[in-house]
Amino acid sequence: MKNTRVVVTGAARDFGRTLAVRFAALGAEVYLSARSLEAAQATRDEIVALGYDKVHAFSCDLAEPASVRAFAEQVGRLTDRVDIVLNNGAGWLEGFDLDAATDDEITATIASGGTGTVLMAKHFLPLLRGSERPDIVNMISMAASRRSDPCGGNPAFYAAKGAQANFAEILSQRLRPEGVRVISLYPPDFRNVDPLGPEWETTDRRAGADLTAQSLIDCILFAVSQPRDCFIRSFDFEPPSNASKE
Repeated sequence: MKNTRVVVTGAARDFGRTLAVRFAALGAEVYLSARSLEAAQATRDEIVALGYDKVHAFSCDLAEPASVRAFAEQVGRLTDRVDIVLNNGAGWLEGFDLDAATDDEITATIASGGTGTVLMAKHFLPLLRGSERPDIVNMISMAASRRSDPCGGNPAFYAAKGAQANFAEILSQRLRPEGVRVISLYPPDFRNVDPLGPEWETTDRRAGADLTAQSLIDCILFAVSQPRDCFIRSFDFEPPSNASKE
């Protein structure tokens, strides 16, 4: 990942933080964002403390178009290209019943996951087109597939992930002639241990164990490292072995 410039959304915590830490450790220059600038800066400071100084922090609320535009503009002032956009950020909404969520929660969830992904692609495409290896990677969810998914999210969360999935499909087709690859991952719930903790090296990754963040990152690295004639559109994962069957 040396000399690679990578954008990561939702990087304040969970898998977004893991992505930012691991890509920086592999030599990438990372442009990370979170809804709160302070939260993004906290992740940046963790990375800098490890000795990786090519990292920049920004605020970006994916549910707010002006915020996404500002994020892209700010990154564009620092670099003339972006090689990888990791669309990780998206709102999570719990609740089996639709009426368990407020109208505002439903709107924000669908906007961050659906509209946010569309706007990230739109506003970062000029920078991606300046790269010789442009990739858009979408962290979607098994919630967007037709297979059994025990994630337990609110129906509005499923709607947001469905929007992401359909957008990724058509974008992959339409950007392929330009050489821009669109790669989507559809994982079930997975285990995300602290990338800076001892469990990172000892997490069980044998058959029967829960899917891990380590394996997801391995899939992403595999896809973005392929020669440019290789377009891997998606990674579809099996649900957990203990998942209930419909």
